[in-house]
Amino acid sequence: MGDTGKVLGISTQDLQDAAPTFQEQSKALGDAAKALKASLAALGSPWGEDEQGQKFGDAYSPKREEIEKGVGILLLGLRSIHAAMTDMSDGYVDNEKLIEGMFTKVRVPGADGDKGAK
Repeated sequence: MGDTGKVLGISTQDLQDAAPTFQEQSKALGDAAKALKASLAALGSPWGEDEQGQKFGDAYSPKREEIEKGVGILLLGLRSIHAAMTDMSDGYVDNEKLIEGMFTKVRVPGADGDKGAK
């Protein structure tokens, strides 16, 4: 990879604006998952006790649990993206202030005939 001369630009405002979307979608997914889980629990085991129903139940139940766990992981991921984007934005702002402070000339009263800080 060669130097293309392009500079990475980071918009802290874009990060701040986008972060809440992940929180909102996390809540929406959580609400939907909770409603689905409650609906499925209310149905119980409607596939019957015959051989065919038993086979279905044996295959369905573990997959249902896997899906519920997967949704839980997805919820955590969405929430962590929200937190990370907020932290990243704050970090860039803090870093810019730090760098600005490093390169800002501090005037000392009496030095070089100066009358004080401006």
